[in-house]
Amino acid sequence: MYLIFDTETTGLPKSWNAPITDTDNWPRCIQIAWQLHDDMGNLIENQDYLIKPEGFNIPYDSEQIHGISTDLAIENGVLLSEVLEKFNETLSKTKFIVGQNVDFDLNIMGCEFHRLGVKTNLNSLPILDTCTEKTALLCQIPGGRGGKFKLPTLTELHSHLFGTEFAEAHNATADVEATTRCFLELIRTENFTKEELDVNEEYFKNFSEANPKPIQLIGLKHINLKRESDKIRKRLANEKEEVGTISKTEGLATLEDVKFAHLHNHTQFSVLQSTIQIANIVKAAAEDKMSAVAMTDSGNMMAAFHFVSTVLNHNSNSDHKIKPIVGCEFNVCEDHTNKSIKDNGYQVVLLAKNKNGYHNLAKMSSIAFVDGFYYVPRIDKEIIKKYKDDIIVLTGNLYGEVPSKVLNVGEKQAEEALLWWKQEFGDDLYIELMRHNQEDENIVNQTLLKFSKEHNVKIVATNNTYYLNKEDANAHDILLCVKDGEKQATPKGRGRGYRYGLPNEEYYFKSTEEMKKLFADLPEAISNIQEIVDKIEEFTLAREVLLPAFGIPEEFKDTEDDEDGGKRGENNYLRHLTYEGAKKRYGEITEDIKERLDFELDVIANTGYPGYFLIVEDFIREARNMGVSVGPGRGSAAGSVVAYCLWITNIDPIKYDLLFERFLNPERVSMPDIDIDFDDEGRGKVMDYVIKKYGANQVAQIITYGTMAAKSSIRDTARVLDLPLFEADRIAKLIPGVKLKNIFGNDEKSKSKIASLREDDKKKVEELISLAEGNGLESETVTKATILEGSLRNTGIHACGVIITPGDITNYVPVATAKDSDMYVTQFDNSVVESAGLLKMDFLGLKTLTLIKDTVKIVKAKHGIEL
Repeated sequence: MYLIFDTETTGLPKSWNAPITDTDNWPRCIQIAWQLHDDMGNLIENQDYLIKPEGFNIPYDSEQIHGISTDLAIENGVLLSEVLEKFNETLSKTKFIVGQNVDFDLNIMGCEFHRLGVKTNLNSLPILDTCTEKTALLCQIPGGRGGKFKLPTLTELHSHLFGTEFAEAHNATADVEATTRCFLELIRTENFTKEELDVNEEYFKNFSEANPKPIQLIGLKHINLKRESDKIRKRLANEKEEVGTISKTEGLATLEDVKFAHLHNHTQFSVLQSTIQIANIVKAAAEDKMSAVAMTDSGNMMAAFHFVSTVLNHNSNSDHKIKPIVGCEFNVCEDHTNKSIKDNGYQVVLLAKNKNGYHNLAKMSSIAFVDGFYYVPRIDKEIIKKYKDDIIVLTGNLYGEVPSKVLNVGEKQAEEALLWWKQEFGDDLYIELMRHNQEDENIVNQTLLKFSKEHNVKIVATNNTYYLNKEDANAHDILLCVKDGEKQATPKGRGRGYRYGLPNEEYYFKSTEEMKKLFADLPEAISNIQEIVDKIEEFTLAREVLLPAFGIPEEFKDTEDDEDGGKRGENNYLRHLTYEGAKKRYGEITEDIKERLDFELDVIANTGYPGYFLIVEDFIREARNMGVSVGPGRGSAAGSVVAYCLWITNIDPIKYDLLFERFLNPERVSMPDIDIDFDDEGRGKVMDYVIKKYGANQVAQIITYGTMAAKSSIRDTARVLDLPLFEADRIAKLIPGVKLKNIFGNDEKSKSKIASLREDDKKKVEELISLAEGNGLESETVTKATILEGSLRNTGIHACGVIITPGDITNYVPVATAKDSDMYVTQFDNSVVESAGLLKMDFLGLKTLTLIKDTVKIVKAKHGIEL
């Protein structure tokens, strides 16, 4: 006897390797069908049951696959206990369990038997699977792992065996009928061995005589489950009374004077995911008179300093003030340290209420990269619990934990997730409602509104923005193709032969009026936004540079420093080292030299940077001790006699009449900047010394942002649009070293730049404008590339910049990791690290110094001359 069965479920397991006793892991069975056949292939019985959901519902995404709604299963389903009893009766009659990729169905039913405590022989019966390496070799479909043929789907196997396609219905009865046909045909064509079937040699002959022609379907009538679900849904909708709704006209009237702010925005620092530049989003928020604007990039906080500075700069020059809201859309997984399985987690938005909240976001973002990065930067709920102070939580988009579980797992699990967030954050948890004109969102919103009322969690209206204007949607889609290396002609969807893309053109920075119209029937979703804005304190990320503590000998310390945090001890020690060095440099210290030294030391003391010189002197001295070549001095630092006496530089400013004020001006206090050159082979030794002295958690390199320049944006866009390479090159060569935004801009700055071009370059600009005004693929390439120009394309490491902090660097700025370095990398770039209060040193490795050092060694070795 052969029992062929199939199931439809509420979804997929979290882990495919979990035991069947893990009831939280394995989804629920909502339909089971089976056919029992004798050894000659004759049908003995067939059954099909919908299972009544008890304590769970059928998620929307699962319903989209098999068509079985919760209401359909409730109305027409049978109790699970009854189904298991009948299934057990049939199991007692069979010799083999048969199925297409049957392990999944065995685990589903095994777990259901375990849930009800029912004994069964299901998992002890021998298994015959129609989806194996043998059937893969039979069908010979390329694309499998390791260069092998891929395992065939039921449709592919059916097509190979019978020459006609079978459209997998995701209806268990239809799939069982097709699987049975394939299985029996595999027996008829002797694709199973007598050992596998546990039969004698005469069996295949007898089976062929009983079935001389290809196996046919038994002719079952299959119910269209989706159609039946839709009928029930429509009937229930007609029976349901509208309660507590408000007309859109009334809603708009109540919202007339209510302020609005976007709380869920991705900037270009969500690398290759957004086309929005910070200056543009701030400008758009200001023009629309919004009360605030948030930055919630994916997993990182690279934009935080630029964003806050841009908003505050706007506020200082405008009557309409905007409150900057710093946030991050985190990937929250089960265990951020587990890198054995891919778990990108759920996308949850966290907003900082104040400066302390910002530092907690920075901590979490740093952990996401340093400890949690696996495909994406990740944190988990334990990290959130640790750093939850002064944080506001939004439930996120459809990939947020609560909405995603509504769609993919079940309402019960989604509700449990919401209650966890509420327990941790209380009134600082808000349910996000989005209306991008998507059916799945509409389904989720109904459940979210129900949760909001039942658990007293306030709702807020958001729009998940990835581009500024609606007409930028296509350019943004091109950007996503650049990210994934896809052609735009590839259809959107999941799986082989499809690509990722947003479902429509609604993910833009909508105006206040548009958002109010969208949520006019739920005015509280708009008015609650101001409650969040009011909870947030405005803060700046700019601060004075913080120097790491430098250990000085006891005899130079001053007890008053412990009381007021002064730098008397450091000044004393710096003066001592400087005068000791001056004796060696000059021999006799004249009045002129003393006057110059005292002047410089007084300026250094008044500006508060004696520690800077001590730190630099220390690692340069150590570099020379390790045999590393050090440059003689470069830039304005060569004008400092103190630097010369400390052997930081090797050029005498007095001899060459160099000005100290170019380096450190008493009238314009700014951080001194000493560029230090090492031979490129020795630079690593100096870095190791600094890390050892101050600690690996206090030293970092500086990130760099690689943006799309004019020509690269043309080439990237052309590749995505499938414009021939020679055409892309021709267009790129028309760009005369200015930005596309200047070429097509109407502002005075752009016009001035174009006017200053040479005549032959102006002709190229005219040709480029003419191309853009056309209707072909070249025109689309130019216009879309103009939008993408300036988008962040990748990140790298600054060639020489090194950061040293007084304590753990994540207490000051968020950090990340880089492919080519074991060191931390700041998420803030070189343009702002000093403004953010970080001590920056430039350690430049020069090949020239290595060549000079090697030459000196060779001369000494060959000629005995010490240079």
